[in-house]
Amino acid sequence: MAEDEATIFSESEAASSISNASVDYSSEAIRSLDTVDHMRQRPGMYIGALGNGDHTEDGIYVLFKEVVDNSIDEYIMGAGRRVLVTLAPDKTVTVRDFGRGIPLEKLRDCVSKINTGGKFAKGEDGQPKVFSASIGMNGVGLKAVNFLSESFVATSCRDGKFARVFFKEGKFVKDENGATEEPNGTTIQFLPSTQVFGEFHFEKKFLEKRLQHYAWLNAGLSLELNGQKFFSRRGLLDLLESKMESDALYDIIHYRTENLEFAFCHTNSANENYYSFANTQFTNDGGTHLAAFKEGVVKGVNELAPKDKQYEAEDIRAGLFGAIALKLKEPVFESQTKHKLYNPEIRASVVAEVKAAIVQFLFKHPDIKTVIFEKLDKNENLRKQIQNIRKGAKEMAAKTSLKIQKLRDCKFHLNEIDSKRKPEEKAFCQNSMIFLTEGDSAAGSVVQNRDAQHQAVFALRGKVFNCVNASREVLYTHEELYGVMRALGTEDNIENLRYAKVVIATDADPDGYHIRDLLIVFFLRFFPQLLSAEHLYILDTPLFRVRSKSHKPIYCYSEQERDDAIKKIGSGAETTRFKGLGEISPNEFGQFIKGNDIRLQLVTVENARKLDSFVNFLMGPQNTPTRRDYILQRLM
Repeated sequence: MAEDEATIFSESEAASSISNASVDYSSEAIRSLDTVDHMRQRPGMYIGALGNGDHTEDGIYVLFKEVVDNSIDEYIMGAGRRVLVTLAPDKTVTVRDFGRGIPLEKLRDCVSKINTGGKFAKGEDGQPKVFSASIGMNGVGLKAVNFLSESFVATSCRDGKFARVFFKEGKFVKDENGATEEPNGTTIQFLPSTQVFGEFHFEKKFLEKRLQHYAWLNAGLSLELNGQKFFSRRGLLDLLESKMESDALYDIIHYRTENLEFAFCHTNSANENYYSFANTQFTNDGGTHLAAFKEGVVKGVNELAPKDKQYEAEDIRAGLFGAIALKLKEPVFESQTKHKLYNPEIRASVVAEVKAAIVQFLFKHPDIKTVIFEKLDKNENLRKQIQNIRKGAKEMAAKTSLKIQKLRDCKFHLNEIDSKRKPEEKAFCQNSMIFLTEGDSAAGSVVQNRDAQHQAVFALRGKVFNCVNASREVLYTHEELYGVMRALGTEDNIENLRYAKVVIATDADPDGYHIRDLLIVFFLRFFPQLLSAEHLYILDTPLFRVRSKSHKPIYCYSEQERDDAIKKIGSGAETTRFKGLGEISPNEFGQFIKGNDIRLQLVTVENARKLDSFVNFLMGPQNTPTRRDYILQRLM
């Protein structure tokens, strides 16, 4: 990496790394923790960021997922077609499935002994014996839920008998067993521990989204949340219709077998967008199965291309909107987060099956084949136009490389993960992020306090270009947008994305919100998969600081939090309103972008089909009275 592109360690960062060198390090400092204490002291190793429930990646939702995943595994094995979820007012979650039920004599071990479970059992052929296509394979999930919960109760019913175990703060309390008339299955009831998570709340919409995904990926499975039902008969076809931003050019092509399901179509867009899943796990960074799917589509379409004509892969994939779900016996993920599948041995078989299915479908539907090749011809012409523009962008690239000091890069990147990396290096790659800041002042605070191992900073000059109706040419003619694209590594495709999180870090004022909106429009217009793959975030920073001479500062993210802090401190409370990131002193700022204290809002699309028209309505060139009234009504 060029010296002017990144400063990996500033003098202050180097100094901080040796500031504790004089601390006494003796044998008394060495401690051994049991599994419960280790998990409670280092929960981030097992469930990621803790959070308070405001964001979809917060730890309480990971606990929820781990429990429901086990119920889904039962359905995959053909046991039980219903999963009942209850969220009680006291925040206790109950998940009841109607599968086989955990073996009664092993119930306590399965929820309290690490690396214990039925997913390790193998037959004489070396293949999984009890679970042929499960999500969790490491024997950690239920144990993490147990150890990080204030109360945890597991009940298993099998053939007229039941066993039940009770735990409190990860410690065993008692067990019960006896006869029952309840049908077979497992019930898990847990209340996350405030000792671990602090004050928290469940956002029902996040639970609903998770259950809806489970329904799409497990056609025929019925899930309920407090009586609200989630069900899908058509699987990925229903998912694709829900997620599509614009109308399909032809009926969605849908294929489903016991272990492989995919669906795709073309739209008028030039962007490609995919949703990929392995054993119902959303692999937002793709992996072997997604790469094989895309290769199979290219080969299948080219198999029926006009005589002496072979289309470029990018021409076939431009405008493609697709989804793939694969079930396999031994999934290998690149990390505990399971965002990317790594099973190279499946590539050839997936490519062959996808290709054969597409060839067979297009033979039977010549009308769709005609529409596809008309779309590919348009894509080819557009690509050649872009190539000419790219040639003219060489000068822009030279200029940008000279001004790359706007990018203060980090050492490790998402696209640099490989098997040779050490575990700690892989962790840095998987947690890499880039902050897009509003001006040099805010960038300075972030640069000074960031972790240069995995946090990069790109300073914007101010309000970016409004891309709502822009063509792709703007990426090569607008210097700042071109610089952002190069920094992210997304010029060719999202597979080269250099950061796991693209974080918009602007001021909490009208100008800052406007820049935030313009950036979101930019990504929606040209890189929508950043959103669908859950890579785009907004940084939350405090709006207020409340303190007194006798009380340490309390940082508040809303007016309600400010009012509560004033009451807590009492007389002498002094309130400061932060108008911008640059107003927060560098000494204070570090805590808001590091570790578990960082607050990130995931940017998602709730109603993709209405997105284009809605964005045009809000951000388009026509400043209509209707838009003015709409905005004013929501400001009051």
